[in-house]
Amino acid sequence: MARPDVASTRSRPAPAPRRVTILGSTGSVGVNTIDLLERHPESFAIEALTAFGNVHRLVEQSRRLRPRLAVIGDPTKLGQLRDGLAGTGVEAAAGPQAIVEAASRPSDWVMAAIVGAAGLEPTMAAVRRGAVVGLANKECLVCAGDLMAAEIARGGATLLPVDSEHSAIFQVFDFEHRDKVEKIILTASGGPFRDMDRAAMKDVTPAQAVAHPNWRMGAKISVDSATMMNKGLEVIEAHYLFGLDNSRIEIVVHPQSVVHSLVAYIDGSVLAQLGSPDMRTPIAYALSWPDRMAAPSARLDLAAIGSLTFEPPDPERFPALRLARDALQAGGGAPIVLNAANEIAVAAFLGGKTGFLDIARIVQETLAAIAPPAPASLADVHDIDRQAREHAATLLRSN
Repeated sequence: MARPDVASTRSRPAPAPRRVTILGSTGSVGVNTIDLLERHPESFAIEALTAFGNVHRLVEQSRRLRPRLAVIGDPTKLGQLRDGLAGTGVEAAAGPQAIVEAASRPSDWVMAAIVGAAGLEPTMAAVRRGAVVGLANKECLVCAGDLMAAEIARGGATLLPVDSEHSAIFQVFDFEHRDKVEKIILTASGGPFRDMDRAAMKDVTPAQAVAHPNWRMGAKISVDSATMMNKGLEVIEAHYLFGLDNSRIEIVVHPQSVVHSLVAYIDGSVLAQLGSPDMRTPIAYALSWPDRMAAPSARLDLAAIGSLTFEPPDPERFPALRLARDALQAGGGAPIVLNAANEIAVAAFLGGKTGFLDIARIVQETLAAIAPPAPASLADVHDIDRQAREHAATLLRSN
């Protein structure tokens, strides 16, 4: 049985100005969010900005936006942060717990853009206090979907998807008549290796894998797009956001990245959201919801594009899709194991320590070795995550 969705359609009036916290302000989503905020300075005020290691960019952002708090995740860089912010009046802090505390501060809207499982605890902190959360970290739902759903119900938070695919579905999904939805269709660009022979993939380099043909993203998510693990994680995320089971979530490869996703209804109607491939569009939607705001994204010119193409994903070329669906079907702690093993394998690939095709193999072997029950707490999530990371690292050392 599909569990209830965690996406909220409750409309609440936006305060003016809306006070914003950005968790992960120096990454691609954070930078795009700041671009929009600076285009509408009268509508937003900044409560806190956080980053893990890019202290120079965090200082530069903080000097421009003047948040009340700036946090660097790497505690060894606190001195640099304080020196860079001297005379600004911006409070400086450091360490993972300081990031959680930043998320707990009284902002109206929180961008959850910390990459990977590291974003789970601060995002949960924002949810627990009932904030409106723009979710750009799919791992939060992959690793702790049921726990987050319970906290949303308890604290009255609103979760707004920021991934372009889930934002597209959110915009055309009839939450009031869920029984009339036949399925949702996630589109995928296919990444840089969509047409590459699998044997040739063995020799691809990190530089090739991060060169996405349509989107400008960070290295980890770009590699996930190249393996299509990103799309597998999105299937799990969609299950929690929209309350649909595995069989009602479809994937189609759409190389132009113009149709961002679709919802099919029982009468044969299929509703889609289209736009140019620019993350500022779904970010702007989440920032201004339930209203809309102007964004600088290139306007879609269908006549200039000429044609849009679609094809099924190749399960042999991209085994990560099957692994993600298997993890969702298995339930329990399997999605946590999937995500943790993938993070370890992707980091090893980016560091030149393993091959591209080894990423899916490491994930598969870790899933086969570790089958934990569903987590009852965040402590359980962290324990499962640790076990999976240790096993994946052991596999990498034995290569």
